[in-house]
Amino acid sequence: MIAIESDQKMKEFGEKIGRTFRGGECIELVGDVGAGKTTLTKGIAKGLSIDEPIQSPTFTVNRMYEARDGLTLAHYDFYRLHDAGIMANELDEVANDPNTVTVIEWSGVVQDVLPADRLTFTITPTDEASRNVELIAGGNRSRIIKEQLV
Repeated sequence: MIAIESDQKMKEFGEKIGRTFRGGECIELVGDVGAGKTTLTKGIAKGLSIDEPIQSPTFTVNRMYEARDGLTLAHYDFYRLHDAGIMANELDEVANDPNTVTVIEWSGVVQDVLPADRLTFTITPTDEASRNVELIAGGNRSRIIKEQLV
């Protein structure tokens, strides 16, 4: 469990994570509305040298950003979907692309297509500004990333 004391610390944690990525990583973000999932993604984007503003894809389902070293950050938010439909096919393809870092919020409707080797961050508020973050690695590659972070 990692204790994060503020939004700024959440972004810094995300930046640390993003700097470790080389492409092909899949990140699942779990937490209630306002837990800090998009804030963490903003930090990941900074670690991937993305300068443009990161916006929550709640209404658009996904957003793509060009990152360093020819990588792409694919940010998905399935909050408004009750059935993934064709988005499940797209996510399956993107999440297995070695040149893409995939971040998924509200992944319940796409659990069947998520790669087993993914890093799941469960974010739990402890008060108005602080969060606890639990990391669960689903495979060897995710375990290596987790070990670098904790």
